[in-house]
Amino acid sequence: MRVPDDSDDGKFFYRTRHKLQALIYGLSIVIIYTLIGVTLAPLMGPETANHLSTEWIPNLIFFVVFIVFGLSFLGLFEITLPGSLVNKMDQQSEKGGLLGVFFMAFTLVLVSFSCTGPIAGSLLVSSAGGEFLKPITGMFAFGLAFAVPFTLFAFFPNWLKSLPKSGGWLNTVKVVLGFIEIALAFKFLSIADQAFHWRVLDREINIAIWIVIVILIGVYLMKGFRLPGDTGKDAEDKTVSVARVTLSILVFSFAIYLTPGMWGAPLKVLAGYLPPMSTHDFDLLSAARKDVANEICDEPKYDEFLHLPHGIKGYFDYKQALRCARQQQKPLFIDFTGHGCTNCREMEARVWSDPLVLTRLKNDFVVVALYVDDKTELPESDWYTSSYDKKVKKTIGKQNSDLQIRRLNNNAQPFYVLVDNNENVMLSPKPYDLNVNNFVKFLEEGKKKFASR
Repeated sequence: MRVPDDSDDGKFFYRTRHKLQALIYGLSIVIIYTLIGVTLAPLMGPETANHLSTEWIPNLIFFVVFIVFGLSFLGLFEITLPGSLVNKMDQQSEKGGLLGVFFMAFTLVLVSFSCTGPIAGSLLVSSAGGEFLKPITGMFAFGLAFAVPFTLFAFFPNWLKSLPKSGGWLNTVKVVLGFIEIALAFKFLSIADQAFHWRVLDREINIAIWIVIVILIGVYLMKGFRLPGDTGKDAEDKTVSVARVTLSILVFSFAIYLTPGMWGAPLKVLAGYLPPMSTHDFDLLSAARKDVANEICDEPKYDEFLHLPHGIKGYFDYKQALRCARQQQKPLFIDFTGHGCTNCREMEARVWSDPLVLTRLKNDFVVVALYVDDKTELPESDWYTSSYDKKVKKTIGKQNSDLQIRRLNNNAQPFYVLVDNNENVMLSPKPYDLNVNNFVKFLEEGKKKFASR
């Protein structure tokens, strides 16, 4: 039996201090990203969030940023922060104590900016729904996911020995991420295109671009071509690993899945990320879907540029829809939606398309889709000053958003409301929910409430 000596206490305290520093290192990464969310949270009010999400200038900026970062990942050029800033943080990290550990984490965040910048930026925009906590929790979650592997490797340094050495595989990951960033960039262009009705990026054009990008990823994984960052023995070796073949099978399968979308296939999994079906120029499958329209009272306002899915005939103006609901003695189904709302498109593709839901929407309700982000300016005679924020509401989107905030104290989308002919809300409004049965239950309860009045 070994008798402990003084050196055991020293080793114990060294290991304890090392693990404490590892935890502080990971916690510092999370804090830094969370502080970014805290700094931006006050700016993410309803007006600012909507502006960032759907205004053409921010969306085109994000489109260009994603394209630039994507081309950088492909090896066209290198994006780095100013060396003086990184060096300054690195010098601070050489100081002892917990402050030095914090600046080590800060240095990592700065150095990794070219990889994490576009992801964190898009997260901030997508999480900006007018709620103070969304940007904070979003950045906290991102920082936590980013910090965990670095913390574990700092906690268990021996694990680093088991990692594969950097080389060709790392550049391959970078190139694939570059292609993915370029593909995702078109989401931002699509949002601006829909909100302002430019009709530049129709659905089939977006799908065609994605198909080409996905095929390029597959060919690259199979070493069909090289890019500037592909150097060394790995680039010269034409042998393809099993991992590359497996990934290529998945990538080419995805390209095949996308292809029917060129002719009108719904592609439900991607519905939230693609332009709506109403922008599709040659929908050859619409006849096969047998979309039968329902009867409404009169010609809807704005139907030349606003549309409802699945052959539903409805309205895009609240007052016009309410008049029709009273005339037909039906409850009014209000859909607070948006051109840039990913969850709205997903609900339409995966819930509204279900026969149990679609039949009820067409036969039992008058449907009105109120786009909160449409930029169409109304005649001056229709302008009004909101009692909520004392601002003049000039566009379709501003007036619909104001209606939702004033009457329902909510500005989230999608947001479904059932009202009777006296404009009374009959049930608690329904937010995003992909469960078809829950949505059917919501509609049925609304019908019963309306019938009992």
